[in-house]
Amino acid sequence: MFDKKMPEAWRVLRIQSELVDGIEHLAKVGAAVNIFGSARLPAQSPYYQQAESLARMLAQAGIPVITGGGPGIMEAGNKGAQGHGRLSIGLNITLPAEQRPNPYQELGLSFRYFFVRKFMFIKHAIAFAIFPGGMGTLDELFEAVTLIQTEKIEPFPIVMIGREYWQGLLDWLQQTVLMQGCIAAEDLSLFQLVDTAEEAMHIIGHHYRSYQQEGDA
Repeated sequence: MFDKKMPEAWRVLRIQSELVDGIEHLAKVGAAVNIFGSARLPAQSPYYQQAESLARMLAQAGIPVITGGGPGIMEAGNKGAQGHGRLSIGLNITLPAEQRPNPYQELGLSFRYFFVRKFMFIKHAIAFAIFPGGMGTLDELFEAVTLIQTEKIEPFPIVMIGREYWQGLLDWLQQTVLMQGCIAAEDLSLFQLVDTAEEAMHIIGHHYRSYQQEGDA
């Protein structure tokens, strides 16, 4: 939703205000796990149920959960995290269709600009949990992989949940992208593929404990 009538200088100020507002509201959150996935998957989906389960385990372990604030997998993440003593956070985006805030956010922020919202996702992340999704989910996945690959951020686990869904993408990366020399073999180690919320929690929990120990040192 790009406002062509707004002067460029005023647009910069609006971007700045979103950055300041987001940083201020999330300042006390600390380390958090981002849960991504399709807005179109219903509550009956096994992936929805796994996202809800993972979010509950994270919150019970004392880790805040951040989602994109919408329906589907995002709703499952906020729903699972809500009411367990750690914040269930939604970073909502203004869109013409599909995005509506879910009711399970204990802290909900709204953004007009995708790149400001993406900055907020990365700023507090100690892990990304990637459930099946479409273009937006792929965007978040490869954004994180690129930032880690180029050493713009500290490495953290990128866990893809759902082997049946994601295996084809990983096969293509290995058999085509790697074989054509467009990535290095070590780039394929930047993400991990699992089938269950419990496996994802094991990976993320181990990283979180290491993160805490480094902070205490």
